[in-house]
Amino acid sequence: MNGTSTVVDRWRAVVAATGAADRSAAEDGVRLAYRSAGLAGPERIVWADSPRAAVALVRELGDVGRSVRDEVRTRPWAEERRRVHDELGPRGWTALWTSTGARLWDTTRTLADRIRTAVVEDLAGEGGVSGEAGVPPGTSATPGTLVGPGAPWDAAAVRLLLLDAVLGQQDAAWLAAFDGRGERLAGLAAVAAHAGWWWPYEKVAVVCERPVELHRDEAGRLDRGDGPALAFRDGFALYAWRGMPVPAEFLAGLGGLTPERIRAEENAELRRVMLEYYGYERYLAESGARPVGRDETGVLWRIELADDEDVVMVEVVNATPEPDGTFRTYWLRVPPGTTTAREGVAWTFGLDAEVYEPVVQT
Repeated sequence: MNGTSTVVDRWRAVVAATGAADRSAAEDGVRLAYRSAGLAGPERIVWADSPRAAVALVRELGDVGRSVRDEVRTRPWAEERRRVHDELGPRGWTALWTSTGARLWDTTRTLADRIRTAVVEDLAGEGGVSGEAGVPPGTSATPGTLVGPGAPWDAAAVRLLLLDAVLGQQDAAWLAAFDGRGERLAGLAAVAAHAGWWWPYEKVAVVCERPVELHRDEAGRLDRGDGPALAFRDGFALYAWRGMPVPAEFLAGLGGLTPERIRAEENAELRRVMLEYYGYERYLAESGARPVGRDETGVLWRIELADDEDVVMVEVVNATPEPDGTFRTYWLRVPPGTTTAREGVAWTFGLDAEVYEPVVQT
């Protein structure tokens, strides 16, 4: 167990690594990955400051040749998994995965998904929609043949190029499971340990720098209240509060929050972030709230407003624990005529208090 814990700790450090890539070591890893796949090395290795920049660069480079991701990453992974599974048997494989990769899986998959989504939103938002259905702007119908870089993006175009990426740091889960078990994966492991995402093509490999900032909470979720939770040196960044994506301008306004601003927010998720940042006790104290009822479902609070209807909220505790073991408190806005917490919770489910009988409250 100590051995697998050491492996997991090492790869967890890879996931969290920030700052300048070791370009020489990463490029050696790229060439080794090509050789291990039985391929000639790329003619050129070029660098990008972020995954967003890398996707744009692939199009700008022109004829990069076909993607060799399948040979470099997908097939070696599948074959090594089959070999180790056969060697250890089903129970042995399950034990290995549980003690290594499974401990990193949720964090790395979530972060990779967030990066993909942000790249699509950033690039597709710049140029609008153009091109044939299913054919990325900037490409022809023949895969791997890029045309002029001036054509605008659409979301499908970006997603197709993202499918060519090897995820580097965010591949740490399965790299941890195979750590020390196969030379075929040594090149992939070297790139992950020294750089970020990368795109392998026949003629060119595009490799990303690592992020310059990464901020996470105790559960491994992206989390920062005063700036980007994940940032690259070209300005590409993700903003989040306790794992929830938020706009950058939203975070910029948290320092000037007031009870009035919180009450005016219509988006329930953003209002929850505001309340967490501001502090529930502070909000209740400064907003003139008073508890008016308590039962097995929660606590009913009322905020009396001059020249407006009262703000009535039910305080409930989620029965399902968070990843860190804590239980999150939620505040549910309910109609001003609500008289009991039970009535308020029932209203959120579209029920009357008399027929509301929760089996599991979430």
